[in-house]
Amino acid sequence: MLRFASLASGSAGNALVVESGPTRVLIDCGLSPRRVESGLARLGLAPGDIDAILVTHEHDDHIGGVAAFARRHGTRVFLTWGTARASGLDGLGLPLDLIDSHSPFVLGDLEVHPVPVPHDAREPVQYVLSDGVLRMGVLTDIGTPTPHVQAAYGGLSALLLECNHDVAMLAGGPYPAWLKERVGGAMGHLSNRQAAAFLDAIDRSALQHVVAAHLSASNNTPSLARAALAAVLDCAPDGIEVADQKTGLDWRAVHT
Repeated sequence: MLRFASLASGSAGNALVVESGPTRVLIDCGLSPRRVESGLARLGLAPGDIDAILVTHEHDDHIGGVAAFARRHGTRVFLTWGTARASGLDGLGLPLDLIDSHSPFVLGDLEVHPVPVPHDAREPVQYVLSDGVLRMGVLTDIGTPTPHVQAAYGGLSALLLECNHDVAMLAGGPYPAWLKERVGGAMGHLSNRQAAAFLDAIDRSALQHVVAAHLSASNNTPSLARAALAAVLDCAPDGIEVADQKTGLDWRAVHT
């Protein structure tokens, strides 16, 4: 059985726990060690229960707490060479494992499949994880879903999918013009509309959980994100879960 929980999701910090049997990993750690420790305690875990941190890219809301947490708890850190160099983590004497963005690897009871994505970072990836039977995917911080990404995320049992912004809210919102262009550009973030189109394009036959993630506090609302994804799944909007910035998302189990 796979299960997952979010400690926080959004532009102020991200961290996701994925568990299979005795193996537990954090995907990203953009929170302070104290915030991560309290979030893990809420889930019934201790810092020593985390076997590794899988980093997606070097932006601070995803990597800001990695060095402090890894140093404090001796946690292994897996990331691409480009992310290691761009973040400066390669010069801190941390227990780093450099990964190939196209090559899967095994961590205990988890198979980890990095997926390269278009985003304005040095060598960004997202992740699909499997216990050998079930597969779940995390897809945030991507500007444009490519055919490779679409193929990698088909047939999942659970998907955390970026719904960063509503197009109209971004256009009329408080961001300066250059930031609006960055967020809405081909190397930025997915809008609700793009997320729904991606969900519509992939094989959804095994999906048990769909979670809207990385919502902008300024340019989106949970109700808009839910409505966009629910229209694809032909379900009520409250059937779409949201990982938020303050409370994340409690444990969700994926079953055979």
